[in-house]
Parts: sequence; structure tokens; C-alpha cells
Amino acid sequence: MAASVQLALEQLKMNGVRMTPQRHAILSYLMDSKSHPTADEIYKALSPAFPSMSVATIYNNLRLFVEAGLVRELTYGDDSSRFDADLSDHYHAICKSCGQIVDFGYPPLLEVEKAASRETGFTVQGHRMEIYGLCSSCNTTAR
Repeated sequence: MAASVQLALEQLKMNGVRMTPQRHAILSYLMDSKSHPTADEIYKALSPAFPSMSVATIYNNLRLFVEAGLVRELTYGDDSSRFDADLSDHYHAICKSCGQIVDFGYPPLLEVEKAASRETGFTVQGHRMEIYGLCSSCNTTAR
């Protein structure tokens, strides 16, 4: 078991959350995934091993993980939220054709946060940046 999964499980246990095999599988899947899966994608991946698990179980556990600060919910105005267990400072490039989301690193835009605070009076708690375009696969087929 990866150290990050073990730390997350310990954090949940300290908050009184009982660890079920389904909960463990969902969390492990998210932490191993780089694809920013939807709840339905998680369900499809895990249902062969957990045939009695419902989509509602997936959604309930994702909500629990988001509230515990273990997972980020990414909403982009489409019909399905995506989930990201990588809580490091990073940004996303999103394909406008196939919907693929790819992480990329860039130094945090702290000057932008400071400017926003100065100009609006907000106490900035964070920001999110997305880059939109066509992934290499879709760009090739569009030609």
C-alpha cells in the first residue's frame, strides 16, 4: 500500500471514519489515477471486484473524501465532476474535444493572488487555473 494511501486512511480513522474495503479501494484508485476520474469511471473500474457496490456508494465516499480534504472535486461546467487526489499546487490543461485533463506544474501565481486581494479587498484562499485546447491526439485527428 502506498504511503499516501496509508496516511489518508489514518487521517480518516482519527476522524472516526470506519474503513471499509470499498472505501479503501475507492481511495486507492483515486490516489493511483492520473486521469481525474468521474464517479462513474471509478464505479466501472471497481465494480468487477465489488459487484455489490453501487454508484451511490461511490458518490457518498467521494463526498466524504472531499470534506476530509483528501480529494479535490473539479467542476468545469459539464455534467460530471472529476476528482483529483493530487493536492499539490498544480494546474490543469483540458482538451476541448475529448475532455482529457492533464496536470502540469508551474510556480504558484502568488502575485496574481496579491493583486486580487489588493483590488477587491478579498482575503484570497486560493485559485484555480485551467488551460483549454486540443490534446495531441485530438489535434492530430482534427487536421
